[in-house]
Amino acid sequence: MLLLVVITDHDGDVTANLDTALLRTFVAVCDHAGMTAAGHALHLTQGAVSQQVGRLESALGTTLFVRSRRGVRLTPAGERLIGRAREMLALHDELWADMTGRGVAGRVTLGVPDDLVAVLAPVVKGFVEDHPRVELSLVCASSSDLSAEVGRGVVDVAVVEELHESAVGEVVALERLVWVGDRDGRAHLARPLPVSVVSQSCAFRPVVLDALRRDGRDWRTVFENGSLAATLATVRMGLAVTALLESTAPVDLAVLGRSAVLPELPPFALTLRVGATASPPAVELADRLRAGLARRGE
Repeated sequence: MLLLVVITDHDGDVTANLDTALLRTFVAVCDHAGMTAAGHALHLTQGAVSQQVGRLESALGTTLFVRSRRGVRLTPAGERLIGRAREMLALHDELWADMTGRGVAGRVTLGVPDDLVAVLAPVVKGFVEDHPRVELSLVCASSSDLSAEVGRGVVDVAVVEELHESAVGEVVALERLVWVGDRDGRAHLARPLPVSVVSQSCAFRPVVLDALRRDGRDWRTVFENGSLAATLATVRMGLAVTALLESTAPVDLAVLGRSAVLPELPPFALTLRVGATASPPAVELADRLRAGLARRGE
């Protein structure tokens, strides 16, 4: 592979052309915060990634990363390069897609439960940036509604939450379902237990209520109206407890452990649903979501 081409024009000036493959590897190391993770994303060995970064550093005559046992971080030169490298690669990919007709284009509708929107935001943002010719629409609804919408062809791709032991979709990640309450509140000690859930169609509702019944706990519903924001507000006010996937619990609220004397909740699976006649944009988006959720569990 030719990594650095030196061209001398008629006036004797020298022009150096950077290999975009080296820039792509450099950006991947930045995005994945390490050589090994970047190698997984690029389907290269860690040694190959390190070698390509070294070649780029040699071509530019500067060090781009500071390496340590804790990983890598950008040098001042690396900081200068990263923004321009992203711009150059984006322009390269857009031009290539436009001239060859190979770019993904069209429309795709993504379905996501409210509590997973922030979790999936980086993956969706990257997809939109990499595929400017795709028109993406986002639908937020309960997992059961999204599964039905995929079946009807209204939603092309959906990430839904299902009880792990009975999941029927493609399982791409596992999450703990946990009790969440106000950090200084005592709602978890109340009898009957005040419980706030998003709506009757919430995937967690039957599981939570079944756990309370099996534990012999009396409970009462404080709030049920379909709004995640309002549900969390009741918890922040100390009026109730709720159940969330551990990774989605807001930092200002407390995950209630065994000391709260609440029944243990079963794990949930994040599953991927793709329509039967998936378009190229839908297939590409599903691949991105699959990879992004898998990396979160590493």
